[in-house]
Amino acid sequence: MHISRTISRIKRHRRLRTKIIGTPKRPRLCVSKSLKHLRLQLIDDTTGKTLVSVSSIDAKSKSTIANAKELGLMIADKAIQAGIKEIVFDRSGYQYHGQIQAVAEAAREQGLIF
Repeated sequence: MHISRTISRIKRHRRLRTKIIGTPKRPRLCVSKSLKHLRLQLIDDTTGKTLVSVSSIDAKSKSTIANAKELGLMIADKAIQAGIKEIVFDRSGYQYHGQIQAVAEAAREQGLIF
């Protein structure tokens, strides 16, 4: 029996989410990908609220590595303006490669600690 890529990713994400929890002091940076767009959210899991969000839809750009870097810088700027310096990175079951890696490295360069 063949398991699809999406089902495997969802299983990995569930496994990761048992260990990763966002708090008000250290929210979770959740990465969500589609074929066209990339979305980033800083989430406080204790209250279930999104603190900061950025999307390639807002940036009017396609989902590429260069745009992932731009979104990483944008979310880091917004987070620092909101008084958030430390986060927990949730890659949502995706491999730490390509766009996901570009987002993480750009956010670190801008000053977020994780």
